[in-house]
Amino acid sequence: MTYDPRTDTGIPTEPVGSLPRPSTLQAAYVEYDAGKITKAQLEAEQEQAVRDSISHMEATGSPIVSDGEQWSSSFATYPVTDTLAGTGLAPNLAPGGQYFAIFSDGHYRQLPRLTGGPFQYKTYAADTLAKSIRFATRPMKQAVIAPSMLALLYPLNEELPDYPRTQFEDDLCNECEKDIRRAFDAGAARVSIDFTEGRLATRADSRNPWTGAHMLPHFIELINRVLDRFSPEERTRIGVHTCPGGDRDSVHSADVPYSDLLSTMFQLNAGYFLMQMTSERDKDPIYELIGQHSREDANGVAQMCYVGVTNPQNPRVESAQEICDSLVRAANFIPKERLGSTDDCGFSPFSIDEKPNHGSPDYARDVAFQKITNRVEGTRLAAEKLGVGNVVTT
Repeated sequence: MTYDPRTDTGIPTEPVGSLPRPSTLQAAYVEYDAGKITKAQLEAEQEQAVRDSISHMEATGSPIVSDGEQWSSSFATYPVTDTLAGTGLAPNLAPGGQYFAIFSDGHYRQLPRLTGGPFQYKTYAADTLAKSIRFATRPMKQAVIAPSMLALLYPLNEELPDYPRTQFEDDLCNECEKDIRRAFDAGAARVSIDFTEGRLATRADSRNPWTGAHMLPHFIELINRVLDRFSPEERTRIGVHTCPGGDRDSVHSADVPYSDLLSTMFQLNAGYFLMQMTSERDKDPIYELIGQHSREDANGVAQMCYVGVTNPQNPRVESAQEICDSLVRAANFIPKERLGSTDDCGFSPFSIDEKPNHGSPDYARDVAFQKITNRVEGTRLAAEKLGVGNVVTT
């Protein structure tokens, strides 16, 4: 399906990817882990949630939609396990790997650990996209995980016998490239790479040793190893998402200054970036950093800057006028021709997410669709005010 991100809203607007899973689906995951229902019964609940997610997202007026990642264990672990509890773990992996993140409310998310090679995905994003796209009438996007996140599967300070880190990273980059190409082949109009570990990599948390290992330059190198395998035209449709995390209405690195990340992040040769912004207290200096460091020519592509205008961790719904005002303000620092809008983060990157600030995941779903509706309308208003595109407000 042909997709021009300016057609409907003038200023491009795009979701990050995930939506809260309905409470019935979250309960089904628990029952599947306990052996009380079959894989077919879990998939039936997932499909119902996908149908509902796409239908409601299309009703928001969003020019491009996602399936809300309802098929996935999480944004990070979908290639290697069926559930967050580790049911259906891929070969050469075992439980008990490094913490991905420790969140501000004290809970943590943990990755599996690599026990040997070769490393291969069990599930590609295209596998679930192919099942979802038949329910969509609008273009679909697909989020994929960054090689930098999956690099954390390898032990931090040791080499595995007969499977050196260099070989693992070669295999990893090959799998990440395949993940993106297969998503395009399955019909994705856009693919964004989740890079939430970028900001966390600039934080030294003694509870989580990898964060103090100065890994950000290597993370950038790994992602560029994948991006540089794509042509400039292909990279206009490949984005990178960054945020301070989002899980159980809590974050993992909001206290880390954005300035520690942004100057390095724009070294990535991606065509566009989806960046959390709404929850930042002082936005102008960050807008200025984005305008300063984003590139008009990143190996043949002009980098688009999609700034966050809704906060998925907060149940308060931003008005369309608030969103318009945020984008107009951002245009003082970011060229309006390279400005876009997004949500700060996926609304529920992990499949089991109680959404305590919202009261329930079902209410959080309703809030998410309200926020997306206002994001779309607010973006149209800003485009009209800034004179970007040929937009008629509704």
